[in-house]
Amino acid sequence: MNKSIFSWVEIPVIDMDRAVMFYETVLGIKLQRMKLANDLEMSFITSPTGEVAGALCKYSEYYKPSVDGPLVYLTANPSIDIMQLKITSAKGKILREKTNIKPNTYMALFIDSEGNRMALLEEN
Repeated sequence: MNKSIFSWVEIPVIDMDRAVMFYETVLGIKLQRMKLANDLEMSFITSPTGEVAGALCKYSEYYKPSVDGPLVYLTANPSIDIMQLKITSAKGKILREKTNIKPNTYMALFIDSEGNRMALLEEN
């Protein structure tokens, strides 16, 4: 049984090439691109354990990047400090620097290459 209440994440993107480059740089992984029925274009995000955890989804009436929608937290691997450097080098913007939110737990907010507000979580 899955321990998480959330089972899937879809991140809307305008420019799939730019978004894939951004997330491959920041996460240090290779995304798998696919074109599905009805012209839906997705790039799948796979966890280090090999599980598909979500996807980038090409802009449509159902997928519109926003800073106002739900906030998705990415696991900071190996650390928020290193990921913040990757985010800025990949043309993202840091909104809130690394912040201690409880003992041994930190978060940071950023805007991705497509204009989505996202977060990082580091637990030591």
